[in-house]
Amino acid sequence: MGRKFFGTDGIRGLANTEPMTPATALRVGMAAGAFFTRGDHRHRVLIGKDTRLSGYMLEPALVAGFTAVGMDVFLVGPMPTPAVAMLTRALRCDLGVMISASHNPFHDNGIKLFGPDGYKLSDQAEREIEAMITGDAAPTLAAPEKLGRAKRLDDADGRYIEFAKATLPKGKTLKGLKVVVDCANGAAYKVAPTVLWELEAEVIPIGVHPDGFNINRQCGSTHPDLLQAAVISHGADLGLALDGDADRLVMVDERGAVIDGDQLMAVIAESWLEQGRLPRKGMAATVMSNLGLERFVNNLGIELKRTKVGDRYVLEAMREEGFNLGGEQSGHIILSDFATTGDGLIAGLQVMAALVESGKKASEFCRRFTPFPQLLRNVRHSGGAPLDKPSVQSAIAAAEKALGSSGRIVIRPSGTEPLIRVMAEGEDRKLVEAVVGDIVTALEQAAA
Repeated sequence: MGRKFFGTDGIRGLANTEPMTPATALRVGMAAGAFFTRGDHRHRVLIGKDTRLSGYMLEPALVAGFTAVGMDVFLVGPMPTPAVAMLTRALRCDLGVMISASHNPFHDNGIKLFGPDGYKLSDQAEREIEAMITGDAAPTLAAPEKLGRAKRLDDADGRYIEFAKATLPKGKTLKGLKVVVDCANGAAYKVAPTVLWELEAEVIPIGVHPDGFNINRQCGSTHPDLLQAAVISHGADLGLALDGDADRLVMVDERGAVIDGDQLMAVIAESWLEQGRLPRKGMAATVMSNLGLERFVNNLGIELKRTKVGDRYVLEAMREEGFNLGGEQSGHIILSDFATTGDGLIAGLQVMAALVESGKKASEFCRRFTPFPQLLRNVRHSGGAPLDKPSVQSAIAAAEKALGSSGRIVIRPSGTEPLIRVMAEGEDRKLVEAVVGDIVTALEQAAA
């Protein structure tokens, strides 16, 4: 059965347009609540959100749905996605919900679901819930005396703050670091600066004045210009930029240069290897991570397993292989010793703790490898299967032969738009540009 609602990361869309309407959120609450109502205990769900205006619309609709099937609701307000996953486990809830569209603009929103173990749901679970949302298997409503109740947890911020601090060894602080943290006017606007301050860093917070509209607007991990300027103007040692739901991180060194997820994973991998904290001497990263990262960790004796794009696929590989480190170039970094999903703040803490220990500047310490020249171009098409055309297949084969063992090509259709993404990387920038150009030209002609 094709899926109408669930995508690669929950349900997402334009606010107040299907599927992001109160009516659908109500049905999601009833369906997910019914799916996780098993056994005779009192069932609980925890709901967090980011700072979008539409969160005020979707949250009560979800509450109505959950309480209608007899599930009690804990409301935690604006809270990072990884905090919702953590609190779901800590409070022994049957289900966790995050209302967020991550790094998207304010006018989008989404609903992410976590099981009682804090992990995102399996495809099979999502299919069964979707069947109830669409009416193919309608949920059973609770009797009047068995309706659920809703309660706001006033100490949720403090619980996550203490959890985040505890990911550093006892006695370890960030004393001596001057840090700018950009919270993207999103879910971490209160907790992230507090964690850094309580760990004794000198903190300059920006992106901490959400108004319902300014989440991710020219700030955060997808727009690091603001952070770069702030780090330089304040003479800071480094900067951290989170996205709207704080599961993504990029950093900026004292010179204002961006440090992407690949470099951050390299820092953590080498640091954890030295500390004996990589039990399998392996990690997972997507096909988009730079070849330089792979060569760097391989030289350390660390295996790198490639996955499809998406943090859920990274996590699947980590669980299959027994890895405790994985992530994406975009800054989703999963540290499974601490979290069941990407956590930008906790990843940042690991990097900063190692930086303090080294006594080096961020520009030196956080540059572990020289990235291979990498080029990505998108080709829009009107449908059909241009990748199957012989001319396109011939262009791809020629490109692979030209790059040989000194580079690689990744070609993938977009899961949300009529686009084909063409990426190549290698030691020779001009060759990379040439092979990408040849493939794009072939695709454009095939799609014409």
